[in-house]
Amino acid sequence: MAISMWALSDSKGSPEHAEDNFTFLARGVEFKGVLNFDGTVRVDGRLEGEIHTTGMVIVGESAIINGIISAGVLTNSGKINGTVTATERVQILKQGVLIGDIRTPAITIADGAHFHGMCDMGADKWTDDANQPNNNVHDLSLRRNKMRAPNL
Repeated sequence: MAISMWALSDSKGSPEHAEDNFTFLARGVEFKGVLNFDGTVRVDGRLEGEIHTTGMVIVGESAIINGIISAGVLTNSGKINGTVTATERVQILKQGVLIGDIRTPAITIADGAHFHGMCDMGADKWTDDANQPNNNVHDLSLRRNKMRAPNL
């Protein structure tokens, strides 16, 4: 299998440190299934299924992903068709295409990138506030018939 893990820095000297793990799915590799990782995942091949990590997912220019991505950060230069959840942010770079729904608190879409879908950036608080009565707003429709006609 062409999935490899390397320690980016060996300062801790232990593979238990998730932020040091780097996983690579190379160009030309096709994978179907569910991938659960700690740390950073870079995909340059084809994946059909799911990727789950609390770290970063980097989708290279040659990558094609059909499925679900759950990560801390997603950086996309390839093609994604599916659902994306990122706890920190989503970045769709110039060459990137993302078709599907996104749930993230922050998103960046570069000029030339393509996105088609829904994006939920956690506006639940705003919609809750919108339902609260506002005493500073007055209904002017009640005064519509009482307005004076302009002098012509």
